[in-house]
Amino acid sequence: MTTLYVVLAVVVVLIFWLIALYNGLVKLNNRTKEAWSDIDVQLKRRHDLIPNLIASVKGYMTHEKDLLENITKARSAAMSAQDAGNTHELAKAEGMLGGMLGKLQIAVEAYPDLKANQNVAQLMDELSDTENKIQAARRFYNGQVRDFNTKIETFPNNVFAGMLNFKKYEFFEVEDASERKNVKVEL
Repeated sequence: MTTLYVVLAVVVVLIFWLIALYNGLVKLNNRTKEAWSDIDVQLKRRHDLIPNLIASVKGYMTHEKDLLENITKARSAAMSAQDAGNTHELAKAEGMLGGMLGKLQIAVEAYPDLKANQNVAQLMDELSDTENKIQAARRFYNGQVRDFNTKIETFPNNVFAGMLNFKKYEFFEVEDASERKNVKVEL
C-alpha cells in the first residue's frame, strides 16, 4: 500500500513539474515573440521616417542623389523582408539600410546649410533616436532568444520541449560585414 502512495506521489510531482515546465516555456516563447514585435515597431518607425527625411534633404543634396535613391531602394527591400517575415533576410536588408543611413548622416555633416535647417536637424535627431531604439530592441530580442533557447536545450527540458513542439529561435544578427567596420569620417 505504501508503494502505491510513493508511486502516486512521484506521478503527482512529475505532473506538476511538467505543468510548470510547459507554463515556463509558453511564458518565454511569448516574451520572445513580444521582443520581435518591438523590433517590428521600431523598424516601422524607421521606415516611416525615411521618406520624410529624404524629402527634406533632396532640395539641398543634389550631388548625393545616388545615395538618396539607394536609401529608398534599401528601405523597400527591408519592408519587403519584414512583410515576408524572414528573419535572416530582414537582418540582411536592415543591415544595408543602416549602413546607408550612416552615410547619409555623414553627408548631412558636409552641408552646413542643410545641417542648420531645423526640419532636417529634427528628422536627423529622430532618426538617431530610432536607430538607438532599434539597437536596444535587437539586444532585448536576442536576450529573450538566448533565454528561451537555453531553456529548451537543457536537460531534462530538452526531452519534453521537443515533445511539446517548442522550436529554437534565430538570433537577430548583422549580415553585412560593412556594418561591423568603423565609419570613416572625413572633414
